[in-house]
Amino acid sequence: MEKAQVLIVDDEKDILELLRYNLTKDNYLVVCAGSGEQALQTTRQIPSPDLVILDLMLPGINGLEVCRQLKQQPATAHIPIIMLTARGEEADIVVGLELGADDYMTKPFSPRVLLARVNALLRRKREKSREKVIKIEDLLIDLSRHIVQLDEKSIYLTNYEFAILLHLAQNRGMVFTRNQLLDAVQGEDAAVVDRTIDVHIASLRKKLNNYGNYIETIRSIGYRFKD
Repeated sequence: MEKAQVLIVDDEKDILELLRYNLTKDNYLVVCAGSGEQALQTTRQIPSPDLVILDLMLPGINGLEVCRQLKQQPATAHIPIIMLTARGEEADIVVGLELGADDYMTKPFSPRVLLARVNALLRRKREKSREKVIKIEDLLIDLSRHIVQLDEKSIYLTNYEFAILLHLAQNRGMVFTRNQLLDAVQGEDAAVVDRTIDVHIASLRKKLNNYGNYIETIRSIGYRFKD
């Protein structure tokens, strides 16, 4: 199998070397960038990276602007982005996720945990396009028949509940804000009423019984499905 290429964007040389060493050891091709400008230039090259690890606090063009530009361009919008932030401020994390980042970690972080996030994101990227039936223990989501079964018994979900569950289950381990979930189930032009998602999530959890615990609340940010 061809090695996946990961772009690391950070102005701290120690962080770059730590991540480069661990990712290379895990059989990834690694490219490093020390600024936002360099990162954008690297993503325009052929082939483009398969995933970006992006620090938010960068000289010149900051990480949030890099994320925004990557997600706005059709050629790079598909690239998963993991944000790194030293501050861990909820506002920065929410803004980054709203701009299209797929996951985040706060510094200091465990290289092993970050590697697990990288592996999960790339695996989900590969599987998402071909996944027709999602099976998680005794929970089954059938896209073609638009049904959900629990312990081999069908359970009734509204269209919104099905769409939310499907989106979360297809992207297990990834964090989504309420607005992102609304965009996923209604389209980006829909009116945003973020607390609507909370109502659907509460209903979903109740209908899924014990499997409702798989849908985690990320405080002040949104939701994710346990990987």
